[in-house]
Amino acid sequence: MEVAPLPASFYARDTELVARELLGCFLVSSAGGSVTGGRIVEVEAYVGPHDPADHGYGNRRTTRNAALFGPPGTAYVYFIYGMHWCFNAVTEREGYPAAVLIRALEPVWGIDQMRRRRKTQDTRLLCSGPGRLCQALGIDGGLNGLPLDREPLRILPGDGPVRRVKVGGRVGVSRAADWPLRFSLEGSLYLSRPAG
Repeated sequence: MEVAPLPASFYARDTELVARELLGCFLVSSAGGSVTGGRIVEVEAYVGPHDPADHGYGNRRTTRNAALFGPPGTAYVYFIYGMHWCFNAVTEREGYPAAVLIRALEPVWGIDQMRRRRKTQDTRLLCSGPGRLCQALGIDGGLNGLPLDREPLRILPGDGPVRRVKVGGRVGVSRAADWPLRFSLEGSLYLSRPAG
């Protein structure tokens, strides 16, 4: 893993473009003292204050969503349903609430540790969903607001071009679910749910 992480300038662009280009990249965590990570195979874009599903809709700031308004290339980690952490990469410019939710990974590093954390031997269930991948990688609220170009959380460039991308509506949101802002690697066995 002697590869330089993606710089902040990568994230300081249009959120939909960043989301597409994160497919095939690698999310690596050293949280909890173990290196775990994998290839990003599914993401969703949350594109700013005009997006009804965005936590910063209407430019409303709260203690919970403060990191979403932070500089591009930082982590926005939040808790949902009283049980799951979700990890996002903040995009665009500081003060503009936009981010890419990382929905699923293909496990690559630290698979045994992921199995222990997730209490399953099924590799397909380790990181197939935002809550699962955070549990597998040891990501929690303590990482909220941290930069993504140094440990404990880094996103590294992919190892080749991504050719087949499926586009569809977002999952688990009640508003603007039909906006075509969910992107996934076609044919991946590790998606949170089938693409389409």
